[in-house]
Amino acid sequence: MVPAAIIVAVILDRHSRLSSADLKARLKGLNLSDSIFTADQITEFVDLMQVYEGAMYEISTKLEILDNEFQVRFAHDPIHHMERRLKSVNSIIGKLERKGLPIAVESIKDNLFDVAGIRVICNYRDDVYSVSNYLSAQSDIQVLRVKDYIKRPKQNGYRSLHVIYAVPVFLSSGAHYTPVEVQFRTIAMDYWASLEHALRYKTDLPDARLSEHSQTLLDCARSLQNIEVQMQNIHRDINGAPVVEQTPKTTD
Repeated sequence: MVPAAIIVAVILDRHSRLSSADLKARLKGLNLSDSIFTADQITEFVDLMQVYEGAMYEISTKLEILDNEFQVRFAHDPIHHMERRLKSVNSIIGKLERKGLPIAVESIKDNLFDVAGIRVICNYRDDVYSVSNYLSAQSDIQVLRVKDYIKRPKQNGYRSLHVIYAVPVFLSSGAHYTPVEVQFRTIAMDYWASLEHALRYKTDLPDARLSEHSQTLLDCARSLQNIEVQMQNIHRDINGAPVVEQTPKTTD
């Protein structure tokens, strides 16, 4: 049996480690009418993606350390699991095109803040705010943007805390502060969001059925919120972990 003190959050990578050769081959194979990727630009893009990957791993390591500290101090793991992903080449180009932006490395740097992403699935709502605030308070972290869809859910019932952090990635040329989007949510919020995402892209259902399921999911979101509050209150009574409900603030 594994001692509880050494249990760490499970990390799921939704991508393989970057391969420079593979990225270069994909870029060369793209047929882009309004952009020209020279050999130098392809190399620059590959270098940029490696920086994003480094930033993603920097943030996830910090989250692992926080989770381990909670286990030692409070005998409680706030993070159930984490998922990491880098946007694919096609996703990046598609987003630039939708925004009407040039397909170039500078466009990615200046306009896309979710190339590197981490989803942090916590056990309770208190854990969401505790972990996000402790991470935000670290001296080498910058908080660029915060959207709290837990306190202010979207109209369809979606709840999650989105924070864009900038973290330094140290290369031979020095520190490069790089954005990483982190989505904090509870297990129930993630369960609901996965089903809503599947419904949104289920295009072969009649409109009436889609509308019916959307309304049902909205009702479920409200029910889950009430259940989470009740379970959170029980957890507070039996566990000494800190109670934090403050949304992280952007760095001044």
